[in-house]
Amino acid sequence: MLIHIPTSEIKVSFARSSGAGGQNVNKTSTKAIVHWSVGRTQILNWDEKNRVRLKLANRLNNNDEIVVMSEEERSQPQNRALATAKLQALVAKALRVPKKRQATKPTKASKLRRIESKKIRSRVKEGRRFYE
Repeated sequence: MLIHIPTSEIKVSFARSSGAGGQNVNKTSTKAIVHWSVGRTQILNWDEKNRVRLKLANRLNNNDEIVVMSEEERSQPQNRALATAKLQALVAKALRVPKKRQATKPTKASKLRRIESKKIRSRVKEGRRFYE
């Protein structure tokens, strides 16, 4: 399921990064921290919100927000885009409903093959017996 979280629902803050950038990291705040409130979102219905809460329970904070950060790049805009993309991917993956397994029965031929292999194995083991 493809999902697009509107930028109006995302709160972005920046902090000092520990990533790449040399001396630049000491003076600029390039780490992007994205907060998205599951409870206040308008794009998901009640069931979808509960599914996201269940699947991403370890990513939720006390304010019912998912927090994602990125500090891989040297610039704020790139890190903001990366963090937003991570959030979109997380939510999309959480909303994906796994396909239900279709129960199947073994065919008659496979049953016969199984019984035949058991008989062969039985004969092999019987041949190993020691008779007095």
